[in-house]
Amino acid sequence: MSQATNQSWGGRFSEPTDAFVARFTASVNFDQRLARQDIQGSIAHATMLAGVGVLTDEERDAIINGLTEIQGEIERGEFQWSVPLEDVHMNIEARLTDKIGITGKKLHTGRSRNDQVATDIRLFMRDEIDVIEVELTRLREGMIELAEREADTIMPGFTHLQTAQPVTFGHHLLAWQEMLARDHERLLDCRKRVNVMPLGSAALAGTTYPIDRHVTAELLGFDRPAENSLDAVSDRDFAIEFTSFASILLMHLSRMSEELVLWTSAQFNFIDLPDRFCTGSSIMPQKKNPDVPELVRGKTGRVYGHLMALLTLMKSQPLAYNKDNQEDKEPLFDAVDTVRDCLKAFADMVPAIEPKKDSMYEAARRGFSTATDLADYLVRKGVAFRDAHEIVGLSVAYGLKTKKDLSEMTLEELKQFSDIIEQDVFEVLTLEGSVAARNHIGGTAPDQVRAAANRAREALVALKGVS
Repeated sequence: MSQATNQSWGGRFSEPTDAFVARFTASVNFDQRLARQDIQGSIAHATMLAGVGVLTDEERDAIINGLTEIQGEIERGEFQWSVPLEDVHMNIEARLTDKIGITGKKLHTGRSRNDQVATDIRLFMRDEIDVIEVELTRLREGMIELAEREADTIMPGFTHLQTAQPVTFGHHLLAWQEMLARDHERLLDCRKRVNVMPLGSAALAGTTYPIDRHVTAELLGFDRPAENSLDAVSDRDFAIEFTSFASILLMHLSRMSEELVLWTSAQFNFIDLPDRFCTGSSIMPQKKNPDVPELVRGKTGRVYGHLMALLTLMKSQPLAYNKDNQEDKEPLFDAVDTVRDCLKAFADMVPAIEPKKDSMYEAARRGFSTATDLADYLVRKGVAFRDAHEIVGLSVAYGLKTKKDLSEMTLEELKQFSDIIEQDVFEVLTLEGSVAARNHIGGTAPDQVRAAANRAREALVALKGVS
C-alpha cells in the first residue's frame, strides 16, 4: 500500500486523493451499519479459504479471533472509524491487520469489495426482513382479534365517502387484514430473492483461487450462490423489490391512517385512540390529535421517494459494478427503518382501538344505507331490477323530503311506491337484518366475519410455518 495515498488501492496512484474527494466518496459514515454483517461474511470467507487450503488453520483462527474482538469493540463503541479508509470493509480490515499483522491482509484473498458489499447488504436485508415480518405478524394478529371481537358492531360502509350499505366494524378490519396478508406474502417472496449469495464473484469475473462458494453459502445461511458473477456484484433488484413492498405496505397503512384520522374526528366520532398514541395542542386545550396515524400517512411519501431513487439509480448502469451503487444504502436503510417503526406503531395501536358503537350505529342509520336491501327485496318479489331501482329511488326522495329513513316509514308510506311491499319488508330494512342477510363467504354477516377471522388466523399460522 502506498504511504502517499494511504489507500487499499494506492499502488496505482502517484498522489493522494483530494481531501474533499475523500470525504465525498467515503461511505463509512453510513455503511458502518453493516459492520456485523461484514464481520459475519468475513468469518465465513476465512473458514472457507482454510477449507480449500488457501489459508492455514492457524491463519483462519487468528482472523476469526481478531474479527470477534473487533465486533466487541464496535458493540462497546470503542472502534475508531476513519473516513480516509472509505468504508466499513476497509476500516475493519485495517483494524484486523493492526491486531494480527500481515495475516489480516490475507483475508481479502479471493474476493473484492464489490461482492463483499453485495453480500453484506443481502445479509442485512435478510435480518431486517425477519424483524419486519415479526411486526407485520403482530399487527395482523391484533387486527384479526379485534375484528373477531367486533363482528357484531354495525357501522356504515362507504363508497365515494358517502354512506352506502351497513357493514360491521369487524368486517372493515378484516378488509385491512386482507391488504396486510398480500403484503406479507410479498415480503416473504422478496426474502427468497434476497437470500442468494454474491460472495466469490470477486470484482466481476470470479476468482482464480479454488474457492467453494457452496460452503460459504451454507455457512452464511444463503439458499444458494449467485449463478453469474457479473450480475451478482451489480444486482440491486432485491433492494428495489423491498422498497416496492415497502411502498405498497405504506400505501395500505396510509389508507388505514386516513380512516383512523377521520373516525377520531368529532364529525365521525366512530372510535377513540388511547392517549398514548395522540398529542395535544399548544394553544387549544380541548384537542386530541391522532399523531401516530397522521405521521404514518406522512411517511408514505418518503418511502415512495426511496423506491424512485433506487429505480433511477439503476436505470442507466452498464455491467458490472459502478460507484453509483454506493447511493443504494441510505434510501434502503431509511426505508427499512420507516417500515419497521410504522409497523410497530400500528401493531401497538390497532388492538387498543375503542369503537364508539352507538355513534357507528347511528351513522349507519343515516343516508338510507338499506336502500339496496329494499331493491333486492322487490327483485325477490318478482320486480325487474331496473324497476326496483326506480321504486327505491322514489322512496329515498320521499324520505329526504319527510326526513325519514326507510326503516322509519310506515307500511302505507312504502306501499305508495309499490303494492308488492308487505309487512315483511321491515325484516330487511333494519341494520341488523341487512348485515345478517349477507351470509356468504366474504359477506358482512357476523357469523361470516367470525369465520373469516378464523380462516385468516389459520392462514397466518400456515404462512409463518412456511417462513
